Amino acid sequence: MHYQNRDMGIKKMVTRKNHACYGMGIGIMILDDVYPGFPGDVRNASGFPYPVQYEIVEGIDIRKLVWDADKSPCLEPILKAAKKLERMGCRAIAAECGYFAFFQPEVAAAVDIPVLMSSLLQVPFIQQTIGPKKDVGIVCYQKQFLTEIHLEKVGIRPGSNYKIAGASDEYHCTELDNLWSWEVRPDLPEAVYEIQEQQMVNTCVEFCKKHPSIGAIMLECTGMQPFARAIQQRIDLPVFSWGTILDYAYSVVVHRDYYGHV
Repeated sequence: MHYQNRDMGIKKMVTRKNHACYGMGIGIMILDDVYPGFPGDVRNASGFPYPVQYEIVEGIDIRKLVWDADKSPCLEPILKAAKKLERMGCRAIAAECGYFAFFQPEVAAAVDIPVLMSSLLQVPFIQQTIGPKKDVGIVCYQKQFLTEIHLEKVGIRPGSNYKIAGASDEYHCTELDNLWSWEVRPDLPEAVYEIQEQQMVNTCVEFCKKHPSIGAIMLECTGMQPFARAIQQRIDLPVFSWGTILDYAYSVVVHRDYYGHV
């Protein structure tokens, strides 16, 4: 067990709005669906060096969020989950799937803490860092379901410097389907780490070969994050993911102190 000394700068406690708990970190909305995640997946709490609090979006599974064209039934359960996480005391709110991007403006308007509904929020920032002559390579689960509406709602200008690859529908990442595709996954979804890692690495390598203009990779799905390091070792490019945006968010809402010497 990891022990820390009390922060001696904390001399007094004051109630924060109507927050019920304290010392909280990131609140994460997860789908009302049953499948596992390797450490690094947003669904796996053990991979984070800060507290996470989960809340199930009741009645909304991956089929309703991703496959169904009419996404309006998702909004109220999502807002309910977000407000519960805020009341619990979470310092920021995230979601477990990049396709939650569809609801970024609505959730951000409904609560008073930072909201990060999709890893794709990083894309405009990445575009600025790599310049207009290079493209952001967005690797999503299924390209067919990532619409311009999703992109616009997280600040991405359609037609700007990005390319999109569908890991499942274009590059045949079958281990992702074993977890997420309601059409083919087994009753007890499963995945083999080595197979999934190799499929993700192959996808990114081939994607970059197809588009030499790619200057950075953006892993849209939470289940891709565990393989970010292996991908980077092969393509030698900056790799952004759910992990990078959550680490950044926590550093903003729970700022660290600095120790050193002069």
